[in-house]
Amino acid sequence: MSEPISHVVVVGGGLAGAKSAEAFRSRGFTGALTLVGEEAELPYERPPLSKGYLMGTTPFEKAVVLPESWYREHDVDLRLDRRADAIDLSAGTVQLSDGAELPFDRLVLATGSSPRRLRVPGGDAAGVLYLRSHADSDAVRATFGEQSRLVVIGGGWIGLEVAAAARQAGTSVTVVEVAPLPLMGVLGPELARVFAQLHREHGVDLRTGVGLDAILTDDSGAASGVRLSDGTVLDASAVIVGIGVLPRVELAERAGLAVDNGVLVDAALQSSDRRVAAVGDIASHDHPLLHARVRVEHWAAALNQPAVAVARLLGEDVQYDALPYFFTDQYDLGMEYVGHAPPGSYTDVLVRGDLDRREFIAFWLRDDRIVAGMAVNIWDVIDDVKSLIRAGAAMDKDRLGDPERPLKEAIIPV
Repeated sequence: MSEPISHVVVVGGGLAGAKSAEAFRSRGFTGALTLVGEEAELPYERPPLSKGYLMGTTPFEKAVVLPESWYREHDVDLRLDRRADAIDLSAGTVQLSDGAELPFDRLVLATGSSPRRLRVPGGDAAGVLYLRSHADSDAVRATFGEQSRLVVIGGGWIGLEVAAAARQAGTSVTVVEVAPLPLMGVLGPELARVFAQLHREHGVDLRTGVGLDAILTDDSGAASGVRLSDGTVLDASAVIVGIGVLPRVELAERAGLAVDNGVLVDAALQSSDRRVAAVGDIASHDHPLLHARVRVEHWAAALNQPAVAVARLLGEDVQYDALPYFFTDQYDLGMEYVGHAPPGSYTDVLVRGDLDRREFIAFWLRDDRIVAGMAVNIWDVIDDVKSLIRAGAAMDKDRLGDPERPLKEAIIPV
C-alpha cells in the first residue's frame, strides 16, 4: 500500500474510534482525518458506565478519551451526532445520515456493539433498561435507592456490576440467570461459584437455572415485575437487561466486507478490503498467538488494537498479538483476567491461594500449559501470568499452585 493517502475516515465514537484518530496523527499522517460518531458527546470509554460512574464515585469527564481541544489542535474533523449509513468501496466514500459524503483512502470501522434485546412479552415496556451509553447509565442509576426493587436479567459482567452498584446504593436486587451459576460460560463452574457467593453475601437474591417468561406491566404500561419460567412472579420498580451484546456489523456487511460474528480481519486487523480495518468489539481477529479467531468485547482491545490497525493501513508490517484482557470491580473484589479459555478449550483449572477468602490466582490449563489466568484481589502479577501464557511451556502444577514459589519457577525446563 504505497500509494498516497490523503483522506482517512474513522467510523465510531467510542474508545476505539478516538484511539484510531490519535494513532493516525501520532504516526505522522497529515492528511484529512474525519471521525464520525452517532452520539453528540465526545468519544468516551464505556467501563465506567457500569463501574465508577454508575456508582457516582467517578465523574463522567474521566471517561472522555481526548478533550475537544485535542481534535481541534490535531485538525480532526469531528462529525458527531450523525450516523454512517453506507460505504461504497468502489467509489471510496462513506455516506452519512445528514447527506454528507466523505471520501476515503483508508477507513477504520469501530462501530462497537449493541445490547441484545429481550424477546419476551412486555420486553419493550417503559422501565426495561439496557446499559451501553452515558444516557443509559444515568437512567439505570436513577432507579437506585432503598425504596427500589430491581430485577437484573442476566448474570454476566454487566448484570453483576449493575447489581453490585445497586446494592451499594441500598437497592433491593434480584438477578435472574438461566445458567446454573452467573458467569458460567466465561469462568466455568470452578470459578463462577466465587461470584455467586460474593453477591449472595451482599444481599443479592440470585435466581439461577431459571429463564424469563415475561415482563409484567402496570396500568400505565410500565414494567412492574417479571414472571419466570418456573412460574415465580417478582415485583420490580425497574428491570435491567444484561444478556450480552451483538457486534454492529450491518454497515460492513452492506458494503460487502467479509463478516461472520464480526468483521473478519487478519492478524493486523485488516479486513477483506485492504483499505479498511476493523477494531474493538466488531473485529473477529485471526490471532497469531492463539491460532484462533477471537472477538473481544472488552476495553483493552478497543484501547490497543487501533495503533496496530493504523500502522498496517499506513504500510507497516505489524501484527496484533496482545492477549485478551479484562477486569471487574464488584464490592470488595477486584479482578484481572488475561488469556483465552472458552468452554471446552481447557482440561484443568488450578487455584493458587485462598478461594474462600477471595485472594487467589486461577489458571486454566490445556495439557499442563496455561491458556488463561485470573488474579482476584492479588495485584502486580498479571504481567507474570501473561509471560507464562506466552511461553507456551508445560507447568509443574505443584509449583504453580504454591504461593510461596515465584511463578516463573513453575515452568518445566526442556
